[in-house]
Amino acid sequence: MRVLLVEDDDMLGRAVRDALKDAACAADWVRDGAAALHAASTQHYDAVLLDLGLPRKDGMEVLRALRQRNDAVPVLVVTARDALLSRVEGLDAGADDYVLKPFDMPELLARLRAVVRRKGGTATPVLRSARLELDPATHEARMDGGPAVALSRREFALLQALMLRPGAILSRSELEDRVYGWGEEVESNAIEFLIHALRKKLGAEAIRNVRGAGWMVSKD
Repeated sequence: MRVLLVEDDDMLGRAVRDALKDAACAADWVRDGAAALHAASTQHYDAVLLDLGLPRKDGMEVLRALRQRNDAVPVLVVTARDALLSRVEGLDAGADDYVLKPFDMPELLARLRAVVRRKGGTATPVLRSARLELDPATHEARMDGGPAVALSRREFALLQALMLRPGAILSRSELEDRVYGWGEEVESNAIEFLIHALRKKLGAEAIRNVRGAGWMVSKD
């Protein structure tokens, strides 16, 4: 899952970015509203964590601009503005959820998973395809109802990308976008290595290769 973090406070931004990476998210961090809109126009994101008090362009302006251009990316507003009117304004402008500073990191991550889950049209926290189950809270997977298998951070990120779109073929570059953030080095065979590791843990049939196109998990 690739997340755009928009936060001008250096200490908080660093802490949230590191927490996102620990939670197997590819996290891109920008510090002002103009940079946020530019990033969102050039890269596909699964979610945006958006502060409101930003330089160059206020977070509310960023939110309205995203919705005006029909960008449906889930937006979780993270702000110190605790007035009821401010929260109502943000939700009415198109925010999917609202978290007040200071916050507990586990709650922020749980809310992030929830807004992404709702965007995907599923109510259950566990992702399911024809033969696989993936729990985003524990980073564990099951194949054909077998025992739970613990995944590494990047194994989880790759399998989550496929499980969020069962039946869809994702190319190498699409998978790299979900696993690696800005500034992270990607080796030429990194995706193949992760898929090999996942198949070793879950079985050779867990992930299908579509020659010349990419990889998928079966929907039915």
